[in-house]
Amino acid sequence: MFHLFGKKAAVLERRLAEYQRKQDWAGLAKACYQLGAEAMDKGNPNRALLWLGRADTIYSADNAVFEQVTEKLMDDCSDRLGHLEGEHILYNDVPAKVGEMAEALGDVKVRVWGLLSLARLVKLGEKLSALPGCEMFGKLGWAVDTVLKSLQEPLEEYEFEEMQELCSALYEFGDSPDFWGLGSEIIVPGGAPFQVFDLNGMKGVHLELEAYLDGHLEMVCAREQGEELPEPATGIIIGALLPDYYVRAGAGRLEEVPQIKEELERIWSDYEFVCSDITWELTAQRIEAYRELDVLR
Repeated sequence: MFHLFGKKAAVLERRLAEYQRKQDWAGLAKACYQLGAEAMDKGNPNRALLWLGRADTIYSADNAVFEQVTEKLMDDCSDRLGHLEGEHILYNDVPAKVGEMAEALGDVKVRVWGLLSLARLVKLGEKLSALPGCEMFGKLGWAVDTVLKSLQEPLEEYEFEEMQELCSALYEFGDSPDFWGLGSEIIVPGGAPFQVFDLNGMKGVHLELEAYLDGHLEMVCAREQGEELPEPATGIIIGALLPDYYVRAGAGRLEEVPQIKEELERIWSDYEFVCSDITWELTAQRIEAYRELDVLR
């Protein structure tokens, strides 16, 4: 693993790795909680949110783990996470700002704004798809193309069904040790390895992907039946920020991380783009450029 926090952190990393090796998921959840509680007590809300969020994900995903973790620990973890929701940190402030900005846009423009961010996850998804249980991330490029197409013309039945299958795979992924237990990772040149569990931040990138794509299918159905369109999901708009990765790798102030600064600039630039007189041709060109982008470099 990538040691960035001195001797004590190296010991904690080895402990986490040992729990993963033994598949001691309850031990892993407790260790994550301890790291988060310690970070919070030391006034580091980003690291607190990282580790407490991981603890919550693990014991919430597996009934056997849930039964082995004390109610006192889970209650305290929940209370701490609730308190952290009120902190003025990137994890909270950026989603709130995006939500406010999206309210001023029409339905299609919000969906295009989200689609542009989704396109920036294609390259990462291709790399993650080689890891155990992560095959579905290799279909993000197809999903981008299909959503863009369906904003202009009806979906074929097989495309609709394939998108449903992708949504199910993304949703179920959150309950799998392939996500939160195995510690699977990919190499990032010049940086710490990216762990699959680094997708956990911002309510879970995999869940935001599922919410966006499933919401899109609901929109397609409503449009075909002449019903009121459901409100578009906005969580995917910030999906490529990936703050958990940078916090775990030792970042201090997230707003000063070069990759996050660049991604924020892209998010705000995309907002200006969708506010303009966009065409499908211009949208496709922007998406094509984003598909080749490695957001971690």
